[in-house]
Amino acid sequence: MDEVRTLLDGRGLVESPRWHGDRLYFSDWSAGEVVAVGPDGADEVVARVASLPLCTAWLPDGRMVIVSSPDGRLLRREPDGSLVTHADLGRPGWNDVVADGRGNVYVNRPGFDPMAGEEFAPGAVVLVRPDGSVREVADGIAFPNGMAVTPGDSTLIVADSYGGCLVAFDIGAAGELSGRRTWAELGDGVPDGICVDAEGAVWYADVPNRRCVRVAEGGEVLRVVDLDRGGFACVLGGPDGTTLFVTAAEWRGMTEAEPVTPGSGRVLAVEVDVPGAGRP
Repeated sequence: MDEVRTLLDGRGLVESPRWHGDRLYFSDWSAGEVVAVGPDGADEVVARVASLPLCTAWLPDGRMVIVSSPDGRLLRREPDGSLVTHADLGRPGWNDVVADGRGNVYVNRPGFDPMAGEEFAPGAVVLVRPDGSVREVADGIAFPNGMAVTPGDSTLIVADSYGGCLVAFDIGAAGELSGRRTWAELGDGVPDGICVDAEGAVWYADVPNRRCVRVAEGGEVLRVVDLDRGGFACVLGGPDGTTLFVTAAEWRGMTEAEPVTPGSGRVLAVEVDVPGAGRP
């Protein structure tokens, strides 16, 4: 049985865990806060953005970018803590984000608003170049969710929650995507946030199945960590890169006024054998 410990409790809809430096960063969508937490559980709010979703990534120069979904902007946190516009995404409704080692940023969005009860339409991924230019580089993904970039900035992997699979693209020198393929079929898996490890496997968090799962390319299940609530996202970090951090909460549903039970959001941690690699 995996020993899952609680690093932080009493939060809302927690998402987008990112290990940077010697701390874990995550977003509390309910509170509109980006929070940093140390190994001792001491936490600090580092940014406030009224956005749901509220996802983050780290640029190669150490600055954070934050998706401000309602106003269709990608924000950048400067060293003094101020927030500036990194790129205008052109419309609202954005979801997850990941950056590669060249400073390219990938942002995705569903093609509909499930929280407003809109009719289904597939989603897309856009590329934000370091100069702030924005262009769509992938479409037709049923519900794009968590994303990860493999070591060497060679491959972008996108979790398709509605498709029950992980989709991969080759990354070109200018950030363009090609060679679309199914990286892994996940059976009854519902992938949300994802991360990559040093053996090339992917961990995905799963809300309805209350677990985190490690899979190899092709879909072989390598390890399952069961949770007592929905797992929204995961990342590998810690001093040795072998701590799997999971943001989890009690899920109520997308059309509920409170999508998760207030105060049920937790940051969990479990030790694993293979360290993290790539981004996030």
